[in-house]
Amino acid sequence: MLMHASIADVIADTAQNSIEAGAKRVAVSLVEDGETISVTIADNGKGMDDATQRRAFDPFYTEPGKHDKRKVGLGLPILKQICEECEGGLSLKSEKGVGTTLSYHFAAKHIDLPPMGVIAKMVLTLFNYPGDFELEFVHRKGAEEYAISRSELSDAVGGLESVEGLALAGEFLASQEEALG
Repeated sequence: MLMHASIADVIADTAQNSIEAGAKRVAVSLVEDGETISVTIADNGKGMDDATQRRAFDPFYTEPGKHDKRKVGLGLPILKQICEECEGGLSLKSEKGVGTTLSYHFAAKHIDLPPMGVIAKMVLTLFNYPGDFELEFVHRKGAEEYAISRSELSDAVGGLESVEGLALAGEFLASQEEALG
């Protein structure tokens, strides 16, 4: 099975699911403690019923109407494979009409773990995703952390719609990542 190119790609893919599920609030947490890389994505989107949750990890299933031209959904099955291959795990908790929480982790030093990727660019891409939603991102590495929300960053740079605003936002996020070491 094909793997994501980076952990940042995995986070982007799973957080995008929340946005596409109509969530108005999405919280993304990335924690690196030296031993484990843990991600939690919680949203107040449409949620899933029990039958949909049971099929969520089936590569030959995708939510009806989600993708116009395909009938498969590989994101969660690939994530499950990465977790299993990298001495990690995952949990999916969802309630129809309430929202979903997806948590996953990997052994940080596992030989098969994809590289981290560029977290600042991933966050900027998620913040710039179209729609009316708030996304909060927290990245903790050891004892250091930063937290930023979509609206907070947009207000600080004068909006994410202009090239100047995107450039400033990208610089800020890169500086936060650099400060984590």
